[in-house]
Amino acid sequence: MDAVQVLSTDIIKAPKSSDKKIDLTPWDLQFLYTLSNKKGLLYHHPLVANQIQQLKHSLSSVLEFFQPLAGRLKIMEHRDNIISCSVICNNAGVLFIHAAVKNIWVVDILESIYVPSIVSLFFPFIGVSNYEGTSQPLLAIQVTELVDGIFIGCNVNHVVVDGDSLWHFINSWAEISRNSCHRQLSKLPMLERWFPNDIQHSIQFSFTMEAQKIHSDGSSSSPSDDDEELNISERIFHFKKEKILQLKSKVNTHIDSTIKISSLQALLTHVWCSFVRSKQFDPHEEVHNRFAIGVGPRLHPPLPKGYFGNTIITCMVTMKAGELLKEGGVCDGAWEMNKLIASYSNEKIKNHYESWLKNPNLIRFNDIANNNFLLISSSPHFDVYDNDFGWGKPVAVRSSNKVNGLVISVFVGVEEGSIDLQLCLPYNILEAMGNDLDFTNVVSK
Repeated sequence: MDAVQVLSTDIIKAPKSSDKKIDLTPWDLQFLYTLSNKKGLLYHHPLVANQIQQLKHSLSSVLEFFQPLAGRLKIMEHRDNIISCSVICNNAGVLFIHAAVKNIWVVDILESIYVPSIVSLFFPFIGVSNYEGTSQPLLAIQVTELVDGIFIGCNVNHVVVDGDSLWHFINSWAEISRNSCHRQLSKLPMLERWFPNDIQHSIQFSFTMEAQKIHSDGSSSSPSDDDEELNISERIFHFKKEKILQLKSKVNTHIDSTIKISSLQALLTHVWCSFVRSKQFDPHEEVHNRFAIGVGPRLHPPLPKGYFGNTIITCMVTMKAGELLKEGGVCDGAWEMNKLIASYSNEKIKNHYESWLKNPNLIRFNDIANNNFLLISSSPHFDVYDNDFGWGKPVAVRSSNKVNGLVISVFVGVEEGSIDLQLCLPYNILEAMGNDLDFTNVVSK
């Protein structure tokens, strides 16, 4: 495969600066040590004249509404290893890269069972950890020309936004791009962060810089990791609506009638079971399924729909491998997931928030690198396929969040009600899952 050639690099700024300071919440600060969030859209449409200029111009316009993305982090040291962190909307700018690759067609990406390794080069790589947003752009965009298409890769600092807010921004950018004479948005972002009553803003907590090792594909690990053990690949599994509903119905028939397992809970537990089977854990070994839940709608009153920032809490279901693999194990696993999610009431979320202030917990790379658990990211509820920048809708979405493997990115599928899972796992595990009949009976081609 030919390497990606960078044609131009620019810094795009909003029309106006504000120097507004935005204090960050525990939901934001928990991601200081982790990698940025990378999401990209594939278009079956060759680049035409002035298209790059149109994207730059519309990006500048939309940044007027999303000024934190054009800013930088500010880490203030108060005393030994005690800091506070905020976003300064100083309009330092967003990195915009125009690139091209020869001999790569849209079909090469769409029809490949495994995500081609070159796709990771369609994303701009900025920084090592999110805390480096003090000097690195908080958002970077790379527009890569293929022979017959375009890939728009976004790399955003996870301290500033979660997946919901990132797609809100992308939706808004596309809206302005395709309506070049219209500069208003159908959904405005609400930039102020949420703090409970009597909570001091500019939260102070203990923090030290941590060295991380960066691999050639942009993935990261702690210095103790063994490169030979990583051998990470990415594979797409597609699930049609009919298959998902059949799985959901099967799970719910074995569950207490007062509890309703959702389609997503059933599907993710089904994947978890296949992973455990394929990894061949000891039946008595504990395995974990770690995922994020959105807390905005669960608060009273709920956060505004345009809330622009992180509103997720990570939680984890733990079971013995043998419990998952016994008959009816997928039902038990889905039930445990359902109960855990349902337990996050308004009161529990506020207690979680205040507990973090007393004992700050920052997610670290070595937490994610644990071979005993899966990490679920993204959501099928995000608006992916309506992102028309003026030349049609995308034909695929891809992620590039390699964190030592064991990561599942969840996306809505092209067909109504379908779901795509991008699994980032060791190659031998992905091969085993592809040959797992219990698992593939639900997978669609």
